[in-house]
Amino acid sequence: MKVLELFSGIGGMHMALSQSEQKGTIKAAVEINNVANSIYNHNFPEVNLLNLNIEGLSADKIKKLDVDTILMSPPCQPFTRNGKQNDIHDARTDAFQHVLSLLPSLNIQNLLIENVKGFETSEMRDVLIKCLKENDFIFQEFILSPSQFGTPNSRHRYYCLATKPPNSFTFKPQESPIMEVLPETVTSECFKIEDILEDVDFKKYALSDRTLIKRLKVLDICYGNSKRSCCFTKAYGRFIEGTGSVYTDNSEGDLKEKLQKLREMNNDTEEYLELAQSLNLRFFTPKEISRLMCFPDTFSFPSDIGDRKKYMVLGNSINVKVVSELIKLFCLVK
Repeated sequence: MKVLELFSGIGGMHMALSQSEQKGTIKAAVEINNVANSIYNHNFPEVNLLNLNIEGLSADKIKKLDVDTILMSPPCQPFTRNGKQNDIHDARTDAFQHVLSLLPSLNIQNLLIENVKGFETSEMRDVLIKCLKENDFIFQEFILSPSQFGTPNSRHRYYCLATKPPNSFTFKPQESPIMEVLPETVTSECFKIEDILEDVDFKKYALSDRTLIKRLKVLDICYGNSKRSCCFTKAYGRFIEGTGSVYTDNSEGDLKEKLQKLREMNNDTEEYLELAQSLNLRFFTPKEISRLMCFPDTFSFPSDIGDRKKYMVLGNSINVKVVSELIKLFCLVK
């Protein structure tokens, strides 16, 4: 594969290609976000990283890059359940639509597209499928989560694999219904949350007293033996509800006992706060989240990137393990 990585972010697709063990080279990556680009360049300084708006790419520019494969994760905000869901009328789909408009003029043999769950019912998805059919791609859509691959994290995402003959897949594609498991793949038992933890300064990541008093009931709490966690979003660390799980070093039994007592107490009392503080609740660190998203430990951040920005770019990124397993499904003619 000679790969063009679009909406390249912090390099999740790059790492997925490496982990897939498919032979391939990232010929160029394109991203407009400066923070993401600094992280990508920090980890992959050898890659031709283009800091530009994808709508500025022409067919001629892409041809000069000598690529036959596109890996991309376009903006998901037009399709998220918490967004306005303006779909193809959202300007953030313009770059994706521009890429699709260029396909007839390009010699692209393979495509992998990732987006949020909900994309599969969008008008934009209809535009994508129409484009693939008109350009003679065979394709397969999936809805998958890392928890199916042994990772204790829920992050259901839409994926589309597409290729042109004589290339094919290692399985027979079906257009309907969308696949929710990989062909011939058995769901793996997840490892424990304790396996991704690092030594941290508890005070740095501890939940505030205000959060313990006002928001304790909406927290999703993980402990060492947990084999699950919620999807982490770019708002993690700033907002509480629906942005990701938090961690406690309390045992499951102790945690449940204390939570039951707290439910029976008035949250305006000093006794309530002391008991809530004893839960030892903290945010997961960026490193821990990157491990849950299956980034290798060789992945790192530049020293000038703070935690808030780390959470934001991780929340916008992909699960490396899931995408690597999908890339393995390409059956390429040598």
